[in-house]
Amino acid sequence: MKQEKSWKITETFWEAVKGLIPKPTREEGKEYKRAPGGGQKPMDPRRVLEAIFYVLRTGIQWKALPKEFGSSSSVHKPELPLIF
Repeated sequence: MKQEKSWKITETFWEAVKGLIPKPTREEGKEYKRAPGGGQKPMDPRRVLEAIFYVLRTGIQWKALPKEFGSSSSVHKPELPLIF
């Protein structure tokens, strides 16, 4: 039997938690430098959660995160908390 990687998210788990992840919003009345939709596109929330699980499971430092998860600084941006 093939063993799954311990940080991979199953479809069942993802369906249960995806509604808990906050959606990006723009504050009403705040003046922004870029138009809506401008700038870098946000990372896939499922991919970010898998990267977080990878760091928690392996104990590596954020900067050592494999490139398959994307930029380590994009995964752990402090202004975009992933709160459950």
